[in-house]
Amino acid sequence: MPHVLDRPIWSALETAHAHLAEGGKSARRYPPAIVPFAASADDTPESLDALENLPSQEESMILVESGPIAIPPGLAVITEASVVQMVAERRCERISDPRIQPLTEADAADMLDLATLTKPGPFTLRAQSLGSFWGIKSEGRLVAMAGQRMRQTGFIELSGLCTHPEFQGRGLGAVLFRFVAGEIASSGDTAYLHAYAANTSAISLYKTHGFALRSEMNMRVVKRRS
Repeated sequence: MPHVLDRPIWSALETAHAHLAEGGKSARRYPPAIVPFAASADDTPESLDALENLPSQEESMILVESGPIAIPPGLAVITEASVVQMVAERRCERISDPRIQPLTEADAADMLDLATLTKPGPFTLRAQSLGSFWGIKSEGRLVAMAGQRMRQTGFIELSGLCTHPEFQGRGLGAVLFRFVAGEIASSGDTAYLHAYAANTSAISLYKTHGFALRSEMNMRVVKRRS
């Protein structure tokens, strides 16, 4: 049987994030201002046609699935990459750290600036619409953060983990990783994440914190053909 995380975007938009979904029964996407993720319900012609009609001419969409991704004829692939999906093998303990504080809408611009600098993945000013984020500041300046992104029944994605280059090597990313994983576990859900397959250093870090490879994933960025 297919796993709920094999098509994580569709599973999220069909369940926990259904209130955010644009589209219908055959294809859905998040509002582009939140995150450019989209998915079809399956690979039938009806679903692929619905997926093709989701973006405007100027918009791009990101598709992520465990198997080969069927691309409708009206969409062109502009970027592709291999991704790994990792899941917490054991319950992550909840921790506390006085440096970590919840981030709010007032931090949105600083969060986007940090994500733009460090490139942890797709990020927008409205990223907090998907889940909670926490950060560490130095003299009022946001220097590290991590939070929650997609949600499926029983699972929450850990995402947005990044540290300003001037503050790397101090363990800030590791402590935020442990903190967010613990918060997810405390809610009764299992933490999971995605990482580029080529990012071996990050994958090694995640393994040391009890995350194991669940599946290799395919990522495609698509756009309407002219």
